Amino acid sequence: MAYSRPSLAVETPTIHLGGKEHIIRTGCGSVSVIVYGDQGKPPLITYPDLALNHLSCFQGLFFCHHAASLLLQNFCIYHITPPGHEVGAAPICIDDPVPSIEDLSDQILVVLNHFRLGSVMCMGAMAGAYILTQFAIKYSERVTGLILISPICRAPSWNEWFYNKFMSNVLYYYGINDLLKELLIHRYFSKEVCGNINLEVPESDIVRACRKLLDERDSNNVRRFLQAINRRRDLTEELKRLECRTIIFVGDSSPFHNEALHINANLGETRFAFVEVHACGSMVTEEQPHAMLIPLDTFLMGYEWYKPYRFMGIPRSPLGPRCIAPELLYPEKMGVKLRPIKTRVSPLRPRAKSS
Repeated sequence: MAYSRPSLAVETPTIHLGGKEHIIRTGCGSVSVIVYGDQGKPPLITYPDLALNHLSCFQGLFFCHHAASLLLQNFCIYHITPPGHEVGAAPICIDDPVPSIEDLSDQILVVLNHFRLGSVMCMGAMAGAYILTQFAIKYSERVTGLILISPICRAPSWNEWFYNKFMSNVLYYYGINDLLKELLIHRYFSKEVCGNINLEVPESDIVRACRKLLDERDSNNVRRFLQAINRRRDLTEELKRLECRTIIFVGDSSPFHNEALHINANLGETRFAFVEVHACGSMVTEEQPHAMLIPLDTFLMGYEWYKPYRFMGIPRSPLGPRCIAPELLYPEKMGVKLRPIKTRVSPLRPRAKSS
């Protein structure tokens, strides 16, 4: 079923996606943080996937007017960028040691301390979701919740390891060429938006825009991040130590779909929701950001600082605010399909009571 953008019954404020960039020095290099919104509000930090930054990974979500209004009404946004992935980034010296995933996770603590932030909401995509999950496990008192998009948590399989090594070699010898961009595009997006030359189906605008943004990345900087990702360890056993509420979004065409299911099955007693978006790849934030709207609104209801946003003109959903909260707090699997956005949701599981 096609999704049509509803018209608004009331005039809504213009969303400005600018922000101020801060360059913060850490023990393993400098990191760029873009801040926008009211810094008096609860903080939401984001972390993108390989070769991406906030413009190419989260812009679609913040261009989705209702979702952006919901987030900006409740948060000040802090976009953390992997080293050397910010707009206009210079090449990192090849003699500098490659940071580990643990180093990148610890950088987040430096960022929070720099801005004097206490506990934060975290939103990460793929590799960024892994880094934020590791951060939440290690520094549980600094995380109020996790919003994970097509997350990964296990060490690379042999297939992924060789695939990443191949990409690393392409980056080293040829830079970000057409082949490398093609590999990354299929990491991010579903075949529905990638187009098909034989069937004369054109690429979507989001794929074409992503290709242009990839041209801006420095190949050595991307290779360093890829090397860190390829040396990650398995977090499966540590998932049970997560203390914060968690919501997982994953496209059913994502190459990380099985990883998301694995995390979903190993979250222990942590309260969580699982949202599977149909006909979508890994970057739900770009490909189908509207599918995140109602689940995000429902997820945030559990926080005392939450301010509801009126979704004027949005079609009613069986998981609307009036009925979703009680259902999401029960342990039964719902398996509901939201017809306008073709999404399957599994419920938040309450923490078991101690005897």
